[in-house]
Amino acid sequence: MAKKRRIVIALGGNALGNTLPEQMAAVKITAKAIVDLIEEGCEVVVAHGNGPQVGMVNNAMIALTHEDAQQPNTPLSVCVAMSQAYIGYDLQNALREELLNRGISDIPVATMITQVRVDENDPAFQSPSKPIGKFVTADQAKMMEENFDYVMKEDSGRGYRRVVASPKPVEIVEIGTIRTMVNSGNLVIACGGGGIPVTRQGNHLKGASAVIDKDFASCLLAKELDADYLIILTAVEKVALNFGKPDETWLADVSVEEAKRYITQGHFAAGSMLPKVEAAVDFAASKPGRTALITLLEKSRDAIQGKTGTMFHQ
Repeated sequence: MAKKRRIVIALGGNALGNTLPEQMAAVKITAKAIVDLIEEGCEVVVAHGNGPQVGMVNNAMIALTHEDAQQPNTPLSVCVAMSQAYIGYDLQNALREELLNRGISDIPVATMITQVRVDENDPAFQSPSKPIGKFVTADQAKMMEENFDYVMKEDSGRGYRRVVASPKPVEIVEIGTIRTMVNSGNLVIACGGGGIPVTRQGNHLKGASAVIDKDFASCLLAKELDADYLIILTAVEKVALNFGKPDETWLADVSVEEAKRYITQGHFAAGSMLPKVEAAVDFAASKPGRTALITLLEKSRDAIQGKTGTMFHQ
């Protein structure tokens, strides 16, 4: 029997919706695309973002402090943990249902609440730039800075938002358990929202006020699991040079060296396509035979067959 291809699939925000009702509907569509890959003979591990969800949890926790003066502010790391659990709850139920609908009853589905260690000396902590939560007034921003020690920045005349660091992932704390589950045939959901950011203080793991990029976390997860493919799902079918310009060019097959040259030339937008391409290049360059793909969720089956998407290889 041929060895199954091991895939880590990184779901973008569009795969999860922006509200609870949207999420419940979106994960049903997402589950179909993931089970398509399983039917193609792939062993799948799922990672995902949590942008809208962690912002919603954070806003709810702030509202609680306004209602009850005795209620302490909830750390961002705890908000990430909450988002991992409720996204995982919806995803694993949708995946289980889709598997059973297709007569597949021997693949258990489980969510691993995942901590990801970051370096406390990462330069990102000195220049927080990742916006989170809702827009507030200047007075509200001042109150948050004074009461919660938040960093607040004005955003293009729309008001103030909290900004946090986005450090690089260094270590997936629960990787041993994740590996054991995957090797046992489980469909595992892990590293949600890039993972709960923690720093190591002796034997203690301390939550960090940060958001880890889910594409870099997914790349680390794929390398640690010795995956064959990293599939990063986004809002476009392929990666483009000169995106949105008259000379826009869609890329199908890109070597690591070509991709590095395009990055240096500034073809990919920071905070948008750039981290996806950087993560894809990192994974493809990490070991011979590893391939990264960037494409649309609904095109993932076609991409793995080589019919579409942008493929990165050595």
